[in-house]
Amino acid sequence: MNNKNYIYFPFELTMLIILFFLFLLIYPILFFLFAGGIVDAFSRLGFSPITGTLVFLLSLFGSAINIPISKITTQNPIVQEKVVYFYGVPYRIPFVTEQTTIVAINLGGAIIPIAISIYEFFRILSVGKIDVALLTIVGIVIVSIVVHSFAKPVRGIGIAVPFFIPPIITAIVALILSRHYAPIVAYISGTLGTLIGADILNLNKVFELGAPVVSIGGAGTFDGIFLTGILSTLLV
Repeated sequence: MNNKNYIYFPFELTMLIILFFLFLLIYPILFFLFAGGIVDAFSRLGFSPITGTLVFLLSLFGSAINIPISKITTQNPIVQEKVVYFYGVPYRIPFVTEQTTIVAINLGGAIIPIAISIYEFFRILSVGKIDVALLTIVGIVIVSIVVHSFAKPVRGIGIAVPFFIPPIITAIVALILSRHYAPIVAYISGTLGTLIGADILNLNKVFELGAPVVSIGGAGTFDGIFLTGILSTLLV
């Protein structure tokens, strides 16, 4: 077929218009449902609706900020070649380079959830609930072990964990450990447990990712650290 027009639409114009308006209608609804669920989760942690909304917005905009915290250099240097011309004659000269990976931490996907977890933990201690604080530590350990067992480094993506496992495991653990304080236990255990199990315990595998930069919580409000804390809180 001798057709030089390589630009075409798989749908007719009428269908494209309908799909466009459906997108404009559905996308805001999904966004507000997502935002509403996050604000509801924060309200279960003791935050007012206004504070919960501000934390959500800060996390959302903080998703674009990655703060470098470390540089890791491979122990196995890479031998490469470069061509140098001398009077028109090419010479191949070997040279040694080191593969480095910058480890960063995301503001919205990691720092803010960690800060909230620390705040909630000390709030438990401030009201004299030392037993709940100890149970929360147990929850962090359990979630870390389970998440780490499922975490796998995937080149070009990062440390991958089936998205449904951390929230479900965290919710079950929180309900077993403390029904009355289950939302707080779930948020802290889910957030810190996912952070430790998926990211921290796999820092030694960053070179398997083949990336110059690895960001903890790099997907921001859609990262496993952030979502596990939120979803597990809603589940309980």
